[in-house]
Amino acid sequence: MTERLPLSRRLTLPSARFLLPSGVDPAVLPLLVGKGLRAFADGYIAVLLPAYLLALGFGQFDVGLLSTATLAGSAVATLAVGGIGHRWSSQALLLGAALLMTATGLGFAAVTAFWPLLVVAFVGTINPGSGDVSVFLPLEHARLAHAAEGNARTALFARYSLTGSLCGAVGALASGVPAWLMTIADISLLTGLRAKFVVYGLVGAVIWLLYRRLPRERGATEQITTPLGPSRPVVFKLAALFSVDAFAGGLVVNSLLTLWLFERFGLSLGEAGVFFFWTGLLSAFSQLAAPVVARRIGLLNTMVFTHIPANVFLILAAFAPSLPLALGLLFARAALSQMDVPTRTAFVMAAVTPAERAAAASFTAVPRSLASAASPTLAGALMAAGLLSAPLVACGALKIVYDVTLLISCRHIRLPEDSR
Repeated sequence: MTERLPLSRRLTLPSARFLLPSGVDPAVLPLLVGKGLRAFADGYIAVLLPAYLLALGFGQFDVGLLSTATLAGSAVATLAVGGIGHRWSSQALLLGAALLMTATGLGFAAVTAFWPLLVVAFVGTINPGSGDVSVFLPLEHARLAHAAEGNARTALFARYSLTGSLCGAVGALASGVPAWLMTIADISLLTGLRAKFVVYGLVGAVIWLLYRRLPRERGATEQITTPLGPSRPVVFKLAALFSVDAFAGGLVVNSLLTLWLFERFGLSLGEAGVFFFWTGLLSAFSQLAAPVVARRIGLLNTMVFTHIPANVFLILAAFAPSLPLALGLLFARAALSQMDVPTRTAFVMAAVTPAERAAAASFTAVPRSLASAASPTLAGALMAAGLLSAPLVACGALKIVYDVTLLISCRHIRLPEDSR
């Protein structure tokens, strides 16, 4: 008698053939769908957040401080998952994170005073940038890493990042909805902005329903509690290097880059949304190409030699005398800057033993989150002091230093893929 698949598996199989690379367990499909939904919400929030805060009467430094709070809160939440997460299954933690996302959206829509907003930002899941630094990330990475091996794993992480970039691009385009509503309905911009935060909360509720369908992993609890062993030196080195990269990235998170475009060139909210839509598409297609490039030149070389020119473009954009030239350089940066995302994740997962993957994901994610949380306040202070372009220059220079150091210090690491 043929064994009958559970309903959740039967529903995911047709979609999995389309969305997942070959050789990947289709049970992880809800993670990619959830990633897409989160990225859509993050895409428009990153553009709307500075506009919302400015509409409430706050300044440039306040935007940076609140961005720092969101990233610091994500770091603390990720650290808590690594420290006490073994008490619950990964599914329970993901469901809790989805409920927190719902509460965050409703909190931002209801609160208008700065300090209560700062608390909501710290506790909640708001993401001011294009990269995912939320508590979802290490939980999802650990489950994805066990769903494929070798090149299939690299392709899976690329598809995961691709999904996020595409949906984030559409989300950025949707940031123009509040301004559009002003023209067809008798509502204020502030009301339209608040409505988008309510939608953010509703997206969290949909993700909660979606993650209820995740199958329970056998041995998932044991994998979470497995400490770092033979891979500890490698993971600590990578965590330190990734922290430099994350600190630099925090200087130019999407919310601050939006603020820079507002202040430097007078870009409108709708125009900023269109800009981030196209940069998101460029990032998405670059991540699709990342595993192809990695198969030819290796994971590490792909991370480094696509990242360096992207950061050169960012530095040049800081000195661009006109909006078209600045946007052109930022588009060129977007076409290259995210190719290291899937390859970086695949590199970490391949550099450690299977039992250490969950711990490695947490140990590399937490320092990144902490480092990225420190820099938006600095960027906001520089902008408030009249040094509008200084964060872009500092970001590009620090990232180039990171790239060179990463290449020199990690070129000796042998991966299982290297022997194939």
